[in-house]
Amino acid sequence: MQDRLPIDDVLPALSEALAAEGCAVLVAPPGAGKTTRVPLALLDQVRGKILMLEPRRLAARAAAERLAEGLHEAVGARVGYRIRGEAVAGTRIEVVTEGILTRMIQSDPALAGIGCVIFDEFHERSLNADLGLALVWEARGALREDLALLVMSATLEAEPVAALMQGAPVVRSEGRAFPVETRWLDRPLPAGARLVDEAARLILLAEAETRETGGTLLAFLPGEGEIRRVMGLLGDSCEVLPLYGALDAKAQRAALSAPGAQRRVVLATAIAETSLTIPEVRVVVDAGRARRARFDPGSGMSRLVTERVSRAEADQRRGRAGRVAPGICYRMWARAEEGALPAFAPPEIAVADLTGLALELASWGAEPGDLAFLTPPPDGALAEARALLRDLGALDAAGRITDHGRLLTRLPLHPRLAHMLVVAGPEAADLAALLADRDPLRGAPVDLDLRLKAIRDPRARHPHDINMPALHRIREEARRLRRLVASRDGGGLSAPRTPRGYLTEEERSGLALGAISALAYPDRVGLRRKGDDPRFVLSGGKGAVLAASDPLAGQRLIVAVDLEGDAREAKIRMAAALSEAELRGLYPEGVEEHAICEWSRRDGRVMARLQERFGALVLSDRIWSDVPEDRVAQAVLDGLRLDGLPWSKAAARLRARISLLRDMPAVDDESLLADGGWLLPWLGKLRTLADIRSLDLVEPLQSLIGWEGQQRLGREAPAHFLTPLGRKVPIDYDHETPSIELRLQELFGVTQHPAVGGRPLRITLLSPGQKPVQVTIDLPGFWANSYADVRKDMRGRYPRHPWPEDPTQADPTLRAKPRGGPGR
Repeated sequence: MQDRLPIDDVLPALSEALAAEGCAVLVAPPGAGKTTRVPLALLDQVRGKILMLEPRRLAARAAAERLAEGLHEAVGARVGYRIRGEAVAGTRIEVVTEGILTRMIQSDPALAGIGCVIFDEFHERSLNADLGLALVWEARGALREDLALLVMSATLEAEPVAALMQGAPVVRSEGRAFPVETRWLDRPLPAGARLVDEAARLILLAEAETRETGGTLLAFLPGEGEIRRVMGLLGDSCEVLPLYGALDAKAQRAALSAPGAQRRVVLATAIAETSLTIPEVRVVVDAGRARRARFDPGSGMSRLVTERVSRAEADQRRGRAGRVAPGICYRMWARAEEGALPAFAPPEIAVADLTGLALELASWGAEPGDLAFLTPPPDGALAEARALLRDLGALDAAGRITDHGRLLTRLPLHPRLAHMLVVAGPEAADLAALLADRDPLRGAPVDLDLRLKAIRDPRARHPHDINMPALHRIREEARRLRRLVASRDGGGLSAPRTPRGYLTEEERSGLALGAISALAYPDRVGLRRKGDDPRFVLSGGKGAVLAASDPLAGQRLIVAVDLEGDAREAKIRMAAALSEAELRGLYPEGVEEHAICEWSRRDGRVMARLQERFGALVLSDRIWSDVPEDRVAQAVLDGLRLDGLPWSKAAARLRARISLLRDMPAVDDESLLADGGWLLPWLGKLRTLADIRSLDLVEPLQSLIGWEGQQRLGREAPAHFLTPLGRKVPIDYDHETPSIELRLQELFGVTQHPAVGGRPLRITLLSPGQKPVQVTIDLPGFWANSYADVRKDMRGRYPRHPWPEDPTQADPTLRAKPRGGPGR
């Protein structure tokens, strides 16, 4: 008889909830037994097969084995499993990875023969789990009301999931947990401390301090690389076993088996947080880091980043020490740092590459808003994903899936690699398998060809450190992909070269490595920048850099298939050389000629070039000698928008006059340059900044207001005031009141104040020596009140000039009296 587990107490309630509502949410902590007990408890209740989803291949295989053990059977009887590249049939229960469900429901939306779908470890919020739940929920509502649906989680806020499932009942198991003592560092790690060294030191300390406690010590590290390096530092004082997703099945089973007499240390990634049972864990060492994929929609690149764990992840890791007995958890951070940890890890849909999701949505025929997503996919990342799928020919211009796109959904690869495999055929299987996995060469130059040679002949001598487990895994996957491609459509998949063209068998067989890589990464074709440093601009618009010592550093064109670091200028980790002829042959429609005529502020002139471009890459660049004048005019206008209009005194006076009148065009710089079409006829022959500075804006402004506007301007805001002597004095419109300056004697006899457009002029009256005497907007008032005092002063200074007692009766003059003549 099996030992009783905490989940057993809530199984009746769970069964009732599913029977009554057809759906439920089960929350149970790690170790409660939900993975191994729930499917078995539902066997008699569910008609049809029970499909249980696990987030990882290792967890799926281990869960199937434990379920079969609970039935006292071998895997392959009532319990089976299906993961990528491996399947064992089962008649009643099938444990699958989450991506398998997507393939199943896309090919059979009714999920015929399935009676219940269980999402295990849903708290991990993988992209495939979120998509799978959304698709199953819609299929259940439209086609399968009888389909039971259960979401199980260890540390999930159940209410949002229950609300998403229209108020599904929530069943909770308290679980069984022994007390776990938590030990923190005395102080935070110093800046620059190496995680691997500090983790090895803490593991050795924990092993020494808990040796009498016995049991297994489980240490959490971010990835395979750290696990291998820590293994090298721990020595042979105890049995040290690795545990990570890419490990071969035999090594995985060794870590999951019962410990022997020697103290066992298991070094694991986050895979061991919840879904796996590692026997006799009494001590946990948490290095406090997790590795996650992050996607930058601006660059179209995903990269693995190592981040601090969330508090929820830290609590799950800590809980592993208290499943079978009281335990101890060592945390590789100070207690004071705990509050700075995020509460939860972000859901994958919020931070991952959404290209696969976008293709699945198009295949389903739905927008994200049509489906029940717990977290909607970000608009920016989804837009970038759809743009890439259009470039691959998987979506049409309207965003609908194409026949080529449907073909890509049938391959268990990222759409980039599926497209590459379809186009290039079975010969690309090695490369597809390599790019879908991790780099098998440690510290090697970036050239992909080095890796393919190692894959094709692993027994040959190679000068680089080879990760043999990864190499064998890649070789096995490549064999599977070759079989898969060769078996489709009567011996081969149709092969589109672009969304509108196709490759012949001869063309496919002649594709070089760089060209094949460019099929998957059309946005990562790199052109070397000018200069000594091997820096590249990528066709998608971002930058990338190579080590100067790398053999590919001198290449003009490359394809960067793996990058890490700064999204603006990422470090190239794997790449292939590409010739321009190969690029043009592969993407004849992608190489476009651009006629460029633009203003260069740096050079102070119009620059006209004819360029051939592939995305952001300029493949050729030559002078455009016969550029049309209208293009030059537009470029000069752009220059004026940067530096402003050249206002001469005459043009500035004309602008001021126009601005005084109602119903005239706005003549401020911003308005004049907003459209600028009025000015284009005068710009076509200009080329340089000097040409622009010599431009007279008087004639263009006159053209802007037209003939009638000029006539009205002459009436209401004339350019000159005509004096009684017939002399034209310019009117200054730069001030609030139009102004003129002229000699006082020139206005003798004027009894009405001069005006323009119904407004009095502001008159500055000058002495014979051209010095201001008085400023007035009331000339009759000046004659009557102030002139006498001015006359008294001016007669002494300028005795030879006329100063009549009554200026209103005198004749205007600019002359002086003859010498010796009588005074007045």
